[in-house]
Amino acid sequence: MPWYGCPRCPGWHPELGAARRDPRPRRASHHSPSAPLVSAVSAGLFENCTGCVLCSEDNGCITCHHRLFLLIWRDGIRQYGMCVHTCPPGYFGVRGLEVNRCTKCRSPSCESCFSKDFCMKCKEKFYLHKGQCFRQCPPGTAAQPGTRECQETCEPGPWSEWSACTHEGRTCGCKWGLETRVREVLGTPREEGASCPALLETRKCRLRKHCPGERQIA
Repeated sequence: MPWYGCPRCPGWHPELGAARRDPRPRRASHHSPSAPLVSAVSAGLFENCTGCVLCSEDNGCITCHHRLFLLIWRDGIRQYGMCVHTCPPGYFGVRGLEVNRCTKCRSPSCESCFSKDFCMKCKEKFYLHKGQCFRQCPPGTAAQPGTRECQETCEPGPWSEWSACTHEGRTCGCKWGLETRVREVLGTPREEGASCPALLETRKCRLRKHCPGERQIA
């Protein structure tokens, strides 16, 4: 494999599970030991930097092949570039005319985002609601542990008074009946599949066993 002027690849990002870069500077092979250090910039592929078109010894990849994304990460005051097929968690891909870049999500609690300010999935212990991540879901929403989302709920009004106690439409002539109360919905959920709390309640009640005017049989 031909040598393209990059002595070695600056190491991968530690979070991506690869080795860290050896920070010691390397001298170009055509210089004597007393010659000044150079930062080689060259085109081509080199070991552990598949997809890098233009590279720098000090800063890693500068440009990538057109289907890949350039990921820039920092180690102290230094920054390095690497070419990736998919942007890592906390970043989203932006395709450009010359370079495709991995751009960091603005919120540190966001695991993946559609744009810098619109989150699509939150990190553990956070819940997603309208593109934002919350530790506790906002009022009017309920946390869904399975999807880690805040689902909007119905906003019910106050309960009505209990209705008259009846049994099959009659208010007397039986020992037990049922009474009912209802409430209206003040605000409906905008999310499909959101559930509403109970809007009707019934309870057992005692009726007058004998209706007025009926003869009681001893």
